[in-house]
Amino acid sequence: MERLNSSDIERRLSELEGWSLEGDSIVREFQTKNWKTTIFVVNAIASLAEAHWHHPDLEVGFKRVKVKLTTHEAGGLTERDFRLAREIEDIVARILEH
Repeated sequence: MERLNSSDIERRLSELEGWSLEGDSIVREFQTKNWKTTIFVVNAIASLAEAHWHHPDLEVGFKRVKVKLTTHEAGGLTERDFRLAREIEDIVARILEH
């Protein structure tokens, strides 16, 4: 998979709500209602990532989950990261609206 250049990254990043650039990764922190919901979100992200064989770094707190995406084999960000970010947004939004 081809690594994106900085202008492609900025354009794709502008299409994602709440995500920011940290080095060669995009990150977003999701706030949850409670610990049980936090773990449900983590499990949903893990299942989604596994299905795509693309594994984000997750930082878990009491009522939050921080997601960090990069494509290690490419040495930076690829379209794959942005595609998974959009899918993560969708699944987390569905979980948090219940």
